[in-house]
Amino acid sequence: MRHAVIVLIAVPSLSYLPPPQPAEELAGKTIPPKGGLEKIKAITSVRMSGELDGDEFKAVESQESKRPNWVRKNMSLQGMTAVEAYDGSNGWQVQPFGGHKDPELMGEDDLRDLLLDADFDGPLVDYTAKGNTVEYLGHDEVDGDDALRLKVTLKNGDIIYYFLDPETNLEIRKEVQQFIRGSIRETVVELGSYKPVEGVMFPFSISQRPKNSPRAQTTTFEKIEVNVVIPDSDFSLPMSLKAAK
Repeated sequence: MRHAVIVLIAVPSLSYLPPPQPAEELAGKTIPPKGGLEKIKAITSVRMSGELDGDEFKAVESQESKRPNWVRKNMSLQGMTAVEAYDGSNGWQVQPFGGHKDPELMGEDDLRDLLLDADFDGPLVDYTAKGNTVEYLGHDEVDGDDALRLKVTLKNGDIIYYFLDPETNLEIRKEVQQFIRGSIRETVVELGSYKPVEGVMFPFSISQRPKNSPRAQTTTFEKIEVNVVIPDSDFSLPMSLKAAK
């Protein structure tokens, strides 16, 4: 009888354990801290400019994004400018530091990172419509601090692990796994110094490195503008590439 009483007391105590947090619920909680879906969707273009610190060099970096999925990134150093751009259909680049001063079409592998930037609202917004899936993986640590971890599997099979600040639900780290020709490319992205721009939170500091390397490249944005006029020609294929197609 004593044993039976103990069991009866122990079982109800399990009901006080907090229920697991559904992935879709947590994914939805990342949107209000950024300003809410209405303000996010009200942004049609973004222009960011700042400095890239590559440990052994410093460069001027800028990025332009425009709905629905256009993006252009410039990096200027020693009088030369590297360009990567996507016009919604084609990716192209100019890489003068590698001796390629003329525009070239980007291959599928080179285009993978740029397509992530081309997702205007990010993979967590309207993720179901984009063909992405989300899983909640529980608690983890980022630099010794508690974080919530989400796994987002993109439509193309690549994976992004998001680490969220448990107090603000803002993204503080991303770990990206890209599956390329039978191998895995892993990148760690740290996000910080969030500030509001027209009511929407943007990270003004973004640091990126290969997962197994301590050497990171950090971009510190000095200015972020939204709903600015950006001509389509900034993203479009240069005439030399259009003629070659």
